[in-house]
Amino acid sequence: MILQLNPSIPVQTLSGKGQAVALIDYSPEHDLYWVVFLDHNRECWTFQNKDILAQENFSLGRSVKPQQNSPRPSLLPMEFSGAV
Repeated sequence: MILQLNPSIPVQTLSGKGQAVALIDYSPEHDLYWVVFLDHNRECWTFQNKDILAQENFSLGRSVKPQQNSPRPSLLPMEFSGAV
């Protein structure tokens, strides 16, 4: 499934800042892929979900540098309590 993002989302990638314009979801078994146009050279690249961050935004309280000690999501399965 491909989802066009309207408006685009400003993101920080391993290659610099850019605008995410589409999201590709192959299946629940795969990572999400972000289609991003980079600001500095206008190239279009696709990044895995783990390789992008939302750009800093003073109004939303999002700092320029993410906290170094912030925990990453665990890839281990969660325990199931049986309650629904």
